[in-house]
Amino acid sequence: MELSLLFEFMLIGLLGIGSQWLAWRYSLPAIVIMSIAGLLAGPVFGLMNPEESFGNLYSPIISAAVAIILFEGSLNLNFKELRGLGKPVFRIATIGAFIAWILGSLTAHYVAGLSWAVAFVIGGLFIVTGPTVILPLLRQSKLKPRPAKILKWEGIIVDPIGVLLAVFAFEIIAFFTSEQTNGTALLLFFVISIFAAVFGVICGRFIGWMFETGHIPEFLKSPTIFSTVILCFAISDEMMHGPGLLAVTAMGMTLANMGISSISDMRHFKENISILLISGIFIMLAASLKMETIVHVFNPHIIGYVLLMMFLVRPLSIFLSTIGSGLTFNEKALVGWIAPRGIVALTVSSYFAAVLSDSGYEDASLVTTLTFGLVFFTVVAHGFSISWLAKKLHLSLEGRPGTIIVGSNPFTVGLAKSFEKARIPVVLLDTSWENLRYARNEGVPFYHGEVLSEQTEYNLDTIPYDYLIAATDFDSYNALVCTTFMPEYGRTNVFKINPYLEDNNSSENIVDKVGGRVLFTNEFSMEDLKNKVMEGFVFRQTTLTSQYSYEQYRRDKDEATVFLYAIKPSGHLYFYTEEMRTKPTTGDIIVSLTPPNKEIKKIRKRLESNGK
Repeated sequence: MELSLLFEFMLIGLLGIGSQWLAWRYSLPAIVIMSIAGLLAGPVFGLMNPEESFGNLYSPIISAAVAIILFEGSLNLNFKELRGLGKPVFRIATIGAFIAWILGSLTAHYVAGLSWAVAFVIGGLFIVTGPTVILPLLRQSKLKPRPAKILKWEGIIVDPIGVLLAVFAFEIIAFFTSEQTNGTALLLFFVISIFAAVFGVICGRFIGWMFETGHIPEFLKSPTIFSTVILCFAISDEMMHGPGLLAVTAMGMTLANMGISSISDMRHFKENISILLISGIFIMLAASLKMETIVHVFNPHIIGYVLLMMFLVRPLSIFLSTIGSGLTFNEKALVGWIAPRGIVALTVSSYFAAVLSDSGYEDASLVTTLTFGLVFFTVVAHGFSISWLAKKLHLSLEGRPGTIIVGSNPFTVGLAKSFEKARIPVVLLDTSWENLRYARNEGVPFYHGEVLSEQTEYNLDTIPYDYLIAATDFDSYNALVCTTFMPEYGRTNVFKINPYLEDNNSSENIVDKVGGRVLFTNEFSMEDLKNKVMEGFVFRQTTLTSQYSYEQYRRDKDEATVFLYAIKPSGHLYFYTEEMRTKPTTGDIIVSLTPPNKEIKKIRKRLESNGK
């Protein structure tokens, strides 16, 4: 039974988002799950073939989606991130890309058996990695900042460069093989490429100016940006296939470095759109492949080509281009291994396969098979190995998910020390150097600055932290911090502590209704918690066993005990709140703020009576 177009749209969305959820739930590479889901729905079970169903709309849909994804990725390319990394990123994007092009072309000719013309076109295209595959891997693996930034910048910058190299190679071939040799087409290529870059910068500057001067209302800002991205891409790509990606990358980087608050405010919305598009496009591309293409991937020549690209061409291009760049051997090894190809390689290769075939190159029929083989094997190999290799090379942020605590006082410092004792990464933030004396005296990691400022975003590495606690003396500020970081950390991972106990049933107490969840129930305010610490209350860890259940633990505790958080054997952290649904079980470690021992109380009473 043939499915309707509406049902196919539904199936693409369901498989895409379902794959993302499975990847998140079971800590698997999302791009691998999406690729497998698309293959099963398409060539394996024949449920759908988006390329046939969408007809002439298929290619424009893919192209527009790739443009938006690349633009969204380039919005994260702020030059402030490149402190100390400018040299390696520049070399990888230029010298490394050139070496990869030459070596990849030689491999395609001598191993895959392609003609010189087709080999050099495909060699240029296959230097791309791209945000569609790199960003999901970085989200999954939690690398240290240096290798993560290098891979992100390379993936986004080299994407349009790879496409342009492929176009350049094709124009060079046409120039030397054409009977009427003239340099008009070659000159036109350079002119259009320069125009695309300049046009992208102009579009970015224009949109930035419109936002800053208030010419566009808030509710129209996101639609305006996406419409301008399509306009920028379509005009540039209409002149020649390829420069459109350069234009949207230039536009995104321009906006990213203008420091416009409106762009930052829309960041999470744009990320959601990007995830939705990546999920859908991967399913569409995989489902549109033919079974013959998949079977032909296992040809020995193609497998040999893929293995050489993965184990020789990529590492060699990275190691040679980064000599004297300041990267360590481990960083070079990781970056030299991770280079999954994705949507851009698949979409552009199909275009060149058709163009080269029309130009009389019979071996152009191998291009699609070669591309799919490289995409699938690199996605699987790098998707499953990045976390393992990063740990082996000591380039991953190992350990349990950490916590950021905003506000330094005796209680939060004690809480931070309890996290350290449980081997949970923690950092205290405060704008007051005086308040931070508590953290300095106890040797707790701290950061002096405003958590909401852009400067903190670039100076403080927040990758190790999955939870945030706002614990200052100002309730409205705590709510603002939680509201700001809720899209980034998630509603269930952002918490606040009320400075003082108030009438929470009052309809006027709006602050309690916004921001994060209230920690440790509404029975204890920050003032209460600080007083308990000053009175000698201590932070205790208790492990539940089969002999000592949670019910017994609760019965043994004093009424004044404050239950803070618990740690699962897996390392998962959960806090005590009004909405807490997880019940501690055997093996969990419970951390609480408990009254001092009776012996200590007696000594204190004796000292107090002697003092009188």
